[in-house]
Amino acid sequence: MPSAKGILPRLFASCSSGKGLLRFCRSRTRGKPLAREQRRLAAILFADAVGSSRLMGKDEGGTVARLLEHLNGRLAPAAARRGGRVIRLTGDGGLIEFPSAVDALAAAIDFQQAMFDANRDQPEDKAIVFRIGLHLGDVIAKGDDIYGDDVNVAARLEAEAPPGGIVVSRAVREAVQGRVQATLHALDLTLKNIVRPIRAFRVEWSTEDWPASKAEPVLATGAPVSPQEAAQPESDSRRLSLVVLPFENIGDDPDQEYFVDGVTDSLTTDLSRMRGMLVIGRNTAFTYKGRHIDLKQIGHELGVRYVLEGSVQRAGNRMRVNTQLIDATTGIHLWAERFDKPLADLFEMQDEIVTRIERQLGTQLTTAEARRANRSANPDSLDMYFQGLSWVYKGSTAECLSEARRHFERALTVDPGNVQAIVMRAYVDLMVAPFIQAKDRAGRLAATEATLTNVLSSDPEHAFAHACLGLLQILTNRPFAGIAECERALALARNLVTAHALIGLAKMHIGRCEETDAHIQEAIRLSPRDSFAYSWMSIAGYAKLLLGSDEEAVTLHRRSIELNRNEPFAHFHLAAALAHLGHLAESQAALQAGLAIRPGLTIRHYKAHSLSDNPTYLLQQERVIEGLRKAGVPEG
Repeated sequence: MPSAKGILPRLFASCSSGKGLLRFCRSRTRGKPLAREQRRLAAILFADAVGSSRLMGKDEGGTVARLLEHLNGRLAPAAARRGGRVIRLTGDGGLIEFPSAVDALAAAIDFQQAMFDANRDQPEDKAIVFRIGLHLGDVIAKGDDIYGDDVNVAARLEAEAPPGGIVVSRAVREAVQGRVQATLHALDLTLKNIVRPIRAFRVEWSTEDWPASKAEPVLATGAPVSPQEAAQPESDSRRLSLVVLPFENIGDDPDQEYFVDGVTDSLTTDLSRMRGMLVIGRNTAFTYKGRHIDLKQIGHELGVRYVLEGSVQRAGNRMRVNTQLIDATTGIHLWAERFDKPLADLFEMQDEIVTRIERQLGTQLTTAEARRANRSANPDSLDMYFQGLSWVYKGSTAECLSEARRHFERALTVDPGNVQAIVMRAYVDLMVAPFIQAKDRAGRLAATEATLTNVLSSDPEHAFAHACLGLLQILTNRPFAGIAECERALALARNLVTAHALIGLAKMHIGRCEETDAHIQEAIRLSPRDSFAYSWMSIAGYAKLLLGSDEEAVTLHRRSIELNRNEPFAHFHLAAALAHLGHLAESQAALQAGLAIRPGLTIRHYKAHSLSDNPTYLLQQERVIEGLRKAGVPEG
């Protein structure tokens, strides 16, 4: 029986394939200067007047004058107050770039509220109203202009907005959630000429709470906050907020500056796509380049809890990257890592560095937030969610899973709409399912599948929900469907290494366990120090056991146990492999260690919980069962 129980969900790995500067660099000659044309993360605002042609047909001169008044006297100032940069103002609309999605949405509401006031006394046939679309993504900057697919997305969102309204993408929603006095309503629509799925939301705000003449309370970044949030202690208003400071080029080669900045750009892009994470925009972060300022001061100025900084050094044919994560409220170093690799391919190496940093950073941020939650006198839904995650991290024992589920349930009691808690509760249920009675298991798995399907119907880009659904399909003898779901998860989040491991697990169940190792190795390559590498080792060891490579199976299972002793099937399958090698005393000791975690294992129970009816798999599984018999597992 394969060990699927300990595969870690990655809270922050929902970031999709954002290679920032890399994707653009690879499509150009490598020696070409990058200063004239670069990628960066930006919030893009697209505004357009509704029915301007009709109005001009009635009164061309008057309409043009009023349009200029609105664009130059209301839209441009609203953007400037929030740090926006006007790219262009056309006859009836405008394109504006912001370093922050929060600032962009606040400016959009400012402008629409100003237009509401301006049109209050206008006859209906003369009133000019605007639609606004907002998106957060990569832009290609060339001179003073910006281009790219994400700019097109903002334009398409604008076309879907109601007159006088605002429509934003999911990326914007996640960045602004809880930080702007507005409600976002999901829309069911398809954007014209946009191939990838884009989830859209209509913005609703109160004209009483947001009068155009009233100055809103703001964070250090200039982002509007609610009165309740403004009254909270500083540390509570910064949850999961971070700035990636420009990495330092400590070599003697100024030509490497583009690579160093590329690391910073790529990290900012990828981290900004983490669910629940607020990341300061690249342009704002780069104002600190070359400046030596106390990190606590930076945290205060930007209103962030964490700072990620680092350095890059090239020496001969090798590249060294150092990174460290600091709690900006205390100045305490939470985590540091060094990457030292051959300079075979700068771009591929940058990809790998960004992926590893992001994975490790996700773990460290989650752990830090869980510690804060444990100390909180008045935990909220997110606090309880992090407490649940901390139990998931500890392993797949009955106690850990029970405590994790309890905290996720508490989170949902406080906030039934906490999607992350819903998905993680489903994940815990999947971990528990193989150990409950068959008649109850089928019903619970069906309920879990309904939950995940419901989540994905409203949020089809939730990568980890796709991975959980894939795991459920693997556990219910639908391995091909499970592989497809995991591949979908990877398409949405290239760094979701859990999905690689799950594909390796599914390959065993279709009789192709010789392919499992490659998937596990890819997960380990992307995240070699992952907190849940123990589970991947267990899966790889089980595949070796199925293939009769018992010595390799022993090595992998022992490595799994060294990393985390709470994975029961690592002990059970180690016992089977040792028994086949004739090491019966060690085999029995391994079995007892597993039974201490999961008591009551019998051959009958093991067979009953087989996850596949594939003939090749069942034939290979027989030698595992025989090894368990030799180790002393009773028939039951």
